[in-house]
Amino acid sequence: MAIVSGVHSYEKLTAPGPAKVEMNLEVVVIPVSDVDRAKEFYAKLGWRLDADFKFDNGFRVVQFTPPGSGCSVQFGARISSAPPGSARGTYLVVANINAARNELAARGIEISDVFHAVTPGAQFQPASTGGRVVGPQPDHASYTSFATFSDPDGNGWLLQEITKRLPGRIEAEATTYASSNDLAEALRRAEAAHSQHESLIGQSDKNWPAWYANFMVSEQHGTEFPK
Repeated sequence: MAIVSGVHSYEKLTAPGPAKVEMNLEVVVIPVSDVDRAKEFYAKLGWRLDADFKFDNGFRVVQFTPPGSGCSVQFGARISSAPPGSARGTYLVVANINAARNELAARGIEISDVFHAVTPGAQFQPASTGGRVVGPQPDHASYTSFATFSDPDGNGWLLQEITKRLPGRIEAEATTYASSNDLAEALRRAEAAHSQHESLIGQSDKNWPAWYANFMVSEQHGTEFPK
């Protein structure tokens, strides 16, 4: 160890590699003021109720899981010291932003129009501050189309459309879809891309199942797929 200007600095550090022990993000805790009101709201979203445990000392925990999600949310009594409504910008990733927004609206949820941000970070700011344009990103590029809604306490949720992952986001040996809807949307994108492929080659592609499969794997892993 060397000392430079009174500050300790290590001449040689070994950069840590990827963690070897799996750590699955299981639950996100959100602070609420009225547990029963929050429970009614999250049930209205159509999320699965996993638990509602009450204890004699006043502790209570309620857990919901969004459809297709591997991570759940919890709220309750004596579960968080954070101010109610202080959880903001929690992502809900969807394959089709319009379909997701319309479903929530049909359930009676007050939700913003679909928008894309023309000012970086505008999706995290109140709509009144500007920086948003109504409608999805024109080319539906991944990570760029949003819609927002809040629970009764003001905890804010951010729908984000993702159709193609950035490289490294998914393990190389795994290609998975969270729901049948996500798989169907991926098949529709593959169909559209394959139609363009057939136009380029000027003939019907009899080996379309393999083309679809390669396209969908490449799309999810964020790698380029030759057209």
